[in-house]
Order: sequence, then C-alpha cells, then structure tokens
Amino acid sequence: MSTTDVIADMLTRIRNINMVGGDHALVPSSRVKIAIAKVLKDEGFIRDYEILKGDTAVQRMIRVDLKYTGNKEPILKGLKRVSKPGLRVYSGKGEIPRVYGGLGIAIMSTPKGILTGKQAWKMGVGGEVLCYVW
Repeated sequence: MSTTDVIADMLTRIRNINMVGGDHALVPSSRVKIAIAKVLKDEGFIRDYEILKGDTAVQRMIRVDLKYTGNKEPILKGLKRVSKPGLRVYSGKGEIPRVYGGLGIAIMSTPKGILTGKQAWKMGVGGEVLCYVW
C-alpha cells in the first residue's frame, strides 16, 4: 500500500484505534513520525511509543500505546491534519495558532525540529503546521 500523505495515514491509524478502544496502533516508522509520537507522549496524549524492529519486515514500525481514563474514556479526543501535500500551511512566529483556546496543541515542523506551537512561540520560530491535537 502506498500513501502520499504519511502523516495523515499515521493520524488516521491512531484515530481509528482510539475510537474502538484499542490498546495500541501500529504505524510504519519514519523520523518525522517518531518525532510526532514523542511530542504526543511529552504532552500526555499517549501513554508511550516504541520502535519495533521486525526480522522479515521491510520497514520498522512504531507501536503507539494509547491512553485512557479510569472509565475507558480516551484522553485523545481529536486529531486533524492541517498542512497537506496539495496545500501546505505555514505560520510565522507571531501567528502560531491556538487549538481549542489552549486546551489542544498544534504540532509544527520548524527549523528547530518538530515542536508544539507553544514551544515554537517560546523559541521565536515559525514553520509548517502539521496537525492539531486535542
């Protein structure tokens, strides 16, 4: 299977497993996806992530362990891809978007790496808005 937007594919896999109450999602690995998983973990949206190395697999996989409340309600309420291959969305350092009035995060690709919108604002850098998470 070949997809042109690998980040949207990652977000869709996580969203689908989250909706059915699954424990983890498996996503093909890349440096950008690992950085996004790290941001999700650091912000408390997922429990953990692990890079799996298969013997016969052509590509490594990332296992994203989802996080739920005590009564099986998902912590992760929504994921939305913003910048797409057909329409890139960039934000300057002074116009970084706030998601749900600060309750969510914007994940951005900046010259300093993959950061949240808040981290990018503190560092004074802009970049491509990859997705919103709430």
